[in-house]
Amino acid sequence: MNIFIAGLTDNIWDEDLKDLFEEYGQVTSAKVIKDRETRKSRGFGFVEMPDDEAAKKAIYELDRAEYDGKIINIKEARPKEGGGRQGGGNRGGNRRRN
Repeated sequence: MNIFIAGLTDNIWDEDLKDLFEEYGQVTSAKVIKDRETRKSRGFGFVEMPDDEAAKKAIYELDRAEYDGKIINIKEARPKEGGGRQGGGNRGGNRRRN
């Protein structure tokens, strides 16, 4: 199960999320999403757990808990809609036809 975690501080790294969720079962991946330019946390991340029951227990027990001084929100991650990149990447530059 893929789990979405919001409300993370700048001090949280991938390994911290992994450690937090491993108390409930095996974690196959843990990723804190970082800003591309500043490399600081954007305040959310994802954890993947292969055992759905363990993942549901982690969600139930950790949602609205205090973690590193902030209240975190946890829920099952929804798959991206549309399945790919959408909309306006003007890849051809700003060329205009006259």
